[in-house]
Amino acid sequence: MKNIYDNQPANYPRIKTDTFFADYSNTYKYSGFIDKAFKYIEEFQLLRPDLWARFVQQFREDADYEAGWRGEYWGKMMRGACFVYSYTKNPELYNMLCDTVEEIMTTADENGRISSYAVNHEFDGWDMWGRKYVLLGMQYFLEICDDEDLKKRVIKSMCGQVDYLIEKIGKPEDGKKLITTCTRHWRGLNASSILEAIVRLYSHTKEQKYLDFATYIVDCGGTDVENFFELAYKDEMYPYQYPVTKAYEMTSCFEGLLEYYRIMGNEKHKIAVINFANKILESDFTVIGCCGCTHELFDHSTVRQANTTNPIIMQETCVTVTLMKFFYQVHLLTGCPKYADAFEISLYNAYLGSINTERVIEPTIKENHPDWAIEPLPFDSYSPLTAGTRGNGIGGLKLMSDNHYYGCCACIGAAGIGLVPKMQLLTTEKGFALNLYVNGEINSKTPTDKNIVFDIKTNYPAEGTVAIALNMDESESFELKLRNPYWSKTTAITINGDSADVNEGYVVIEREWKNGDVVEITLDMRTEAIYPIPYGSEILMNKCIWGRNMIIPAFDREDPTAKNHIALRRGPVMFAQENRLGYSVDDPIEVKVNKDGYVDIKEDSGNVPYEYIVKAEIPLTDGTFMTVTDYSSAGKLWTEESKMAVWMLTKGE
Repeated sequence: MKNIYDNQPANYPRIKTDTFFADYSNTYKYSGFIDKAFKYIEEFQLLRPDLWARFVQQFREDADYEAGWRGEYWGKMMRGACFVYSYTKNPELYNMLCDTVEEIMTTADENGRISSYAVNHEFDGWDMWGRKYVLLGMQYFLEICDDEDLKKRVIKSMCGQVDYLIEKIGKPEDGKKLITTCTRHWRGLNASSILEAIVRLYSHTKEQKYLDFATYIVDCGGTDVENFFELAYKDEMYPYQYPVTKAYEMTSCFEGLLEYYRIMGNEKHKIAVINFANKILESDFTVIGCCGCTHELFDHSTVRQANTTNPIIMQETCVTVTLMKFFYQVHLLTGCPKYADAFEISLYNAYLGSINTERVIEPTIKENHPDWAIEPLPFDSYSPLTAGTRGNGIGGLKLMSDNHYYGCCACIGAAGIGLVPKMQLLTTEKGFALNLYVNGEINSKTPTDKNIVFDIKTNYPAEGTVAIALNMDESESFELKLRNPYWSKTTAITINGDSADVNEGYVVIEREWKNGDVVEITLDMRTEAIYPIPYGSEILMNKCIWGRNMIIPAFDREDPTAKNHIALRRGPVMFAQENRLGYSVDDPIEVKVNKDGYVDIKEDSGNVPYEYIVKAEIPLTDGTFMTVTDYSSAGKLWTEESKMAVWMLTKGE
C-alpha cells in the first residue's frame, strides 16, 4: 500500500493532520483556456530575465527608503513561478528560476540579511513583509529544485536571514523589538504574517529555535491591539468587525496559524482557522469570489456588493489569490467541499477576469507618469461589481531606480493559475478526491502505487457534462470522491452507463475500478437569479486614518439603488453585461425570472466581439433578449467602451 505522505515535499512531514493530500508526483496536461492562461502568464511574465534581475536589484540598494514594499516583488513572483513550473515543466523556466535564486543569495549582507531596507531604518513599513516573501519564494523553489547542493545553500541562506530576525525581534524585556511594532501599518498584521515562512523553515531544519520563534509570533496574536487568533477562536465577531480589517494580511496570518497547527496539533488553532474561513464565506465573499468593497478591507461585502456608492478601488487581485490559496489549505485540512466550491468561484470569475489578456496599459500611468518606462502588466488589480470598468489603478504601484514600475497584484497573479492542478486532484487515505473539472489528463498513482491516468473530457464550465475515463495498468479497488458543487441541484452521475446515487458535497464511489471505466457527470447548469441582501445600515471598521496607523468606526448606509440590481449565475460562472454587446450597461433592464428563481436562457445566439468562455441570451420581460458573457471575459479593454457589470441595474419597483 502506498504511503500517502511519500510524495509530499520535504517540509511537509506533519501533513498527517490533514484530510486530503496533494500528491506532488502527479503531472497534468490541460487543453483549452486553462492551459492557455498558464502559457500566457509564463510567456508574458515569468520568462523575462529582465524582471527577475530588476526584482533582485531591489536588495542591492536601499530600494524601500520611504518604507515601501518593493522587497515583496521577487518572492511573490517566485512563488507563483514555482507553481506554474510544476504544471508546465518548462526547462527554460526552471533554469531561469535557478539563476535568480543563485543571484538573490548574493545580495545577503554580512549579517545574513536579504532586505530592501538599509539597516538604519529596518523593521519599519513593509520590511518584514518583504523578508517574508523572500523566504516563501525560496521555500517554494525547494519544492521544484532537483539540485541537492543548491537546496542546502538555499536553506543555509534562509537560516541566516531568520537567525538575524531572532536576534533582533522578540520580547521587549529581552532588549528586542516586538514583532507587532516592526511596521507603521495595520497594527503589525503585515509583520506578523511572516509566521508561515518561519514554520516552514522549522519543517525543513527541525531546529527548535525556529519553532520557538513561531510560537512567539502566535502568542503575539497578529496585532499590538488585539489577539486575532483568540477572536477567531471565540467566533463571536466577523473579520470586518475586528479592530484592523486588512483582508490580505489577515488571511496570510491565519494561513501561518494553519501551518503552525500542523506542527503543534493544538485543536484550538485548528478551530480558529476554520472559524475564520467560515466567517469570510458568510460575511465577505462576493459573487465573483473576492472580498472587500472598500479598497482591500473586510467590510461586510456580502451585503454591500451591489451598492453603487462603493469606491472603484475594490475586489483586489491580491485578495483573490490569497483567498484561493487559503481555501486550498483549509480544504486540505478539513476535506470540506465548500472550500473547493469557493476556490472555483474565485477562479472562474475574479481571478481569470484579472488577467490582462489584451496587454492594456493602465490609463492613469500614461497620464500621470509619461516619463516612466511604460509597459503593460500581466494582471489588473481591481474588479468592478456594479457598472464600471476594469483598469482602475495599479495595486502596490512602485517606481524602481531604473525607471520601471511594478505592482503587488502583478506579482501575485501567477500563483492563482498555479493553484489549479494542486486543487484539482487530491489524495485520500482510500483513494482520490476530484475537485475541479478541467479538460485534460492527470497522471497519478493508485493506493497500491500503480499508474493511473484520469482522462477528462469536458467543455465545463461552458457546458455541464464531464466524462472521466480511467486508464489503468491493473484493476484495483479504491474510492473516488467527486465534488458535487453546491449550486448543482439536479446532478446525475453514471458509471459505465449505470446510474449512481448522488448526494450533496462529495459523491463517494467505492468499487473495483478497471481500465476503461468511464464516469459521466451531468451538472445542473440552469441560470439562477441572485438578489442583493438588504441590510439598512451598520457600523464598519473601514475608515483609515493613515497618519496615525488607525482604523476607526464608520457609519455605513445601504445604497437605496442597491435593491434595484440582479446578478445571474450559471454553474460557477457569473454572467456580465458589457457595452460592446449592443446596449449600455447604465440602462436599466428587467430580466424575466421564473417563479423557481431560474432564468431560461438561450445559449446558441448573440454576437460577441471578444473571446469568451460562455455566452448567453437573457430573456427580458418586454420579450427581447440581452447578450451576456462570463464575467471573466468581459471588460478587457479597460475603457468605457468595455464598461461592464455583474450586478445589473433593473428598473426597480
